[in-house]
Amino acid sequence: LLCFFLLLCSSVVKAKASPLFTFIYPQDPVLRMGSNLTASCWVHPDLGVHASSLFWTLNGQQLPSSLYRVLSPTNLSVTLAGLNASKQKSGDNLVCHNHKGHILAGSCLYVGMPPEKPVNLTCWSRNTKDLTCSWAPGGKGETNISTQYTLKYKLRWYGKEKECEDYTHAQPYSCSITRDLHLFTPYEIWVEASNQLGRATSDVITLDILDVVTTDPPSGVTVSRVGQLEDQLSVRWEAPPALKDFLFQAKYQIRYRLEDSQDWKVMDDVGNQTSCRLAGLRPGTVYFVQVRCNPVGIYGSRKAGIWSEWSHPTAASTPHSERLTSGSCDSKSSGDSNSTLRRELKQFFGWVRKHAYGCSSMSMKLYDQWRVLMQKSHKARNQVLQGDKS
Repeated sequence: LLCFFLLLCSSVVKAKASPLFTFIYPQDPVLRMGSNLTASCWVHPDLGVHASSLFWTLNGQQLPSSLYRVLSPTNLSVTLAGLNASKQKSGDNLVCHNHKGHILAGSCLYVGMPPEKPVNLTCWSRNTKDLTCSWAPGGKGETNISTQYTLKYKLRWYGKEKECEDYTHAQPYSCSITRDLHLFTPYEIWVEASNQLGRATSDVITLDILDVVTTDPPSGVTVSRVGQLEDQLSVRWEAPPALKDFLFQAKYQIRYRLEDSQDWKVMDDVGNQTSCRLAGLRPGTVYFVQVRCNPVGIYGSRKAGIWSEWSHPTAASTPHSERLTSGSCDSKSSGDSNSTLRRELKQFFGWVRKHAYGCSSMSMKLYDQWRVLMQKSHKARNQVLQGDKS
C-alpha cells in the first residue's frame, strides 16, 4: 500500500509536468473526521477520453456512480460525505480510472482530528545519568493522521528552551535527555503535539532530577536455608552498584511466591538492610524471591525516589518437614497438663514469631533455638505416637 501511495504521488508530479496527463483536485487534502469532500478528475482533451467513461475507487474499492457528477466532457467529480478516519497513517487512496480500469491519477486523503492536550507526563532519572519522560495522547488517544510529539524542557529560572532528541521506538510516547543535565536545579518540562489540523500543549511539570531518581535492581541476590528450619529462608543482596558513591538512604522491598503460583507476597518492612528472613513458609517447597530498591533522600532530597525494577527471580526450597503427615490424636493419658503446656508453648511461639517475622533488627538467635527445640519435640512426640499405635 505504501508503494502504491508513492506511485500515486509520482503520477501526480508527472501530471503537473505534462499537458496530456490527468490530475485530481484537491490534491492530498487533510480533513477532519465527518467532513464532506468533492474531488474532481480532470482529463486533458487531447487524450480523447470522455468524463462519463471514468470511475473512482477509494482504497481499491469502486465507489458507486450515484456519487459521481459529470461537470464537463473532461471533468468528473465525486462527493464523499461524512468521511471516516483514515485507515492508515499514509492516507487513503482516492484514484481516478479510465473505462479499462487503468489508473489516470490519484490523491491521498488524510482524515483525522487535531491532537488533544497530552496527559500523564511523568519523568524519572536512572542513576542520575539521564532524564526520561513518558506521556499519553489526550482524549481518545489516536488522531488517525500523522501527529508529532515534542518533549521540551528548560531550567526553571534562567534556562533556554530545548527539545529532547532521543525518542524511543519501543515506547512511542517517550524521550530521554542524556546530555547537559544539571543537578540541584529544577526543570520545567512539557509536551507539544501537532499535526496538520492543530496543536496542543500539556501541563508544565517542575521537578529536580534528584527527586525522581530510580536505580538498577539490587545485585547479588541469594536465597538460602536457615539450617533445618522448615518454614524459613534467608535472603541477602547488595546495594545497586551505580549508587555506591552516592549519599542516600536506600529502602528495599522483597516479594516471593510459590513455584506453582503467580501470586506474589510483598514485604514492605525491609528498611535499609541488605538481608532479611522470610518466615511462615511451607516446608519442602520451592520459592522464587525478588528484591527492589528505592533510593530515598539522595543527596539530601526530601522526596522519596522511584522504585527500581525487580531483580531477576532467585529460587530456593525450604527443608522437608519430619512431622507426621497422617492424622493422629493425642493419647488421653497425657492429661490436661500436657494440653495446657502445648497451649502455652503455642502462644509463646506465636509471640516470638510475630516479633521476629520480617526484617527487624531483633536478634534471631533465640527464635532459631526455639524452632529447633520445637521440631525435635514434634519428632519425639510423633515417634511415641507411632510406638503406641504399633
